[in-house]
Amino acid sequence: MEDWVFSTHTPVHHTGHEPGFVQIVNYYRGSGCLCRKTSMVSTLCKQWKETGQEPFEWLPPSFILYPNITPEQEEQSDLKSFIAQKKRSIKTDEREEFKQYFERVRSEGKGCIWIVKSAAGAKGQGVLISSDVEEILHFTDSKSQAHIVQKYLEKPLLLSGDRKFDIRSWVLVDTQFDIYLYKEGVLRTSSEPYNATDLTDLTSHLTNHCLQEHSQNYGKYEEGNELFFDEFNRYLQSQHSVTLSASILPQIENIILECFKACKEHLSTAGFAYKSFQLFGFDFMIDEAFKVWLIEVNGSPACAKKLLPSLAESLIQTAVDPVFPLSQEQQITAENLFTKINYNLTQETC
Repeated sequence: MEDWVFSTHTPVHHTGHEPGFVQIVNYYRGSGCLCRKTSMVSTLCKQWKETGQEPFEWLPPSFILYPNITPEQEEQSDLKSFIAQKKRSIKTDEREEFKQYFERVRSEGKGCIWIVKSAAGAKGQGVLISSDVEEILHFTDSKSQAHIVQKYLEKPLLLSGDRKFDIRSWVLVDTQFDIYLYKEGVLRTSSEPYNATDLTDLTSHLTNHCLQEHSQNYGKYEEGNELFFDEFNRYLQSQHSVTLSASILPQIENIILECFKACKEHLSTAGFAYKSFQLFGFDFMIDEAFKVWLIEVNGSPACAKKLLPSLAESLIQTAVDPVFPLSQEQQITAENLFTKINYNLTQETC
């Protein structure tokens, strides 16, 4: 068996500098093209433009906005902020495109609610939901970082109690650039009924646990506000006469593959003296017509406690064991719940 090194603290730029050792890193350089909100939008839009695809077929219409710094604000800013502002000024701001799209959908009567998310935000922090274009622009201009302004899914599929949910799916890209989808998934559920007329009650609109746990109804419908795929499938069959495998999962798989097609050049480790793999968390929503929409991608995803042991075992079986083969006695005997959903990321047919 080849010697190998395990480290919890070696910086990624130091990997590959241990002669005679095989190194494997649980992170792909360049994965930020999907895992950072602004980069994901720009990466996907670039791919759609280059391939002639219709934009926003499975990603809600999204625009990148940077703070619009006034001359007065620039004079009052310190040197560090001034440099940051100058860096932002050379990037493409899409506020004019956003305003035009805003007016178009409003004139067409298609609903005009938008969600504004900080490029650096997490856990539901720094989020605004609004149907007022001036409020949206004022909100983004009052911040110090870029924001994504994204069309809000106004007619989502709802669970019992008229509650929203989103879906977390785990995706593994192994050292050979093969893509795997974990068999199990989890729905993060809201504690409160969905109310499109009240945009201030975030527990009605956002399913983040850190927000939901403050609701008096937290855990009322599902333990920990989590619903797993087998339970969700029973709900779909009983209430809507559709199944997860037929109506939802094929869409999820297609979106995942399209995302990696768009960013595969960024993930290449050609020429590096180490191998990489990475676990991603893809977050989706479903509308009332059972259409799946991508919300965002996480590069270091959390996992439901119930699923963590089997997820970890399956990850080792899929991504690590092929690099460091085990003896028959050492091999994990548990079922591997990762399923390959492509031939290879490096192939054009993926």
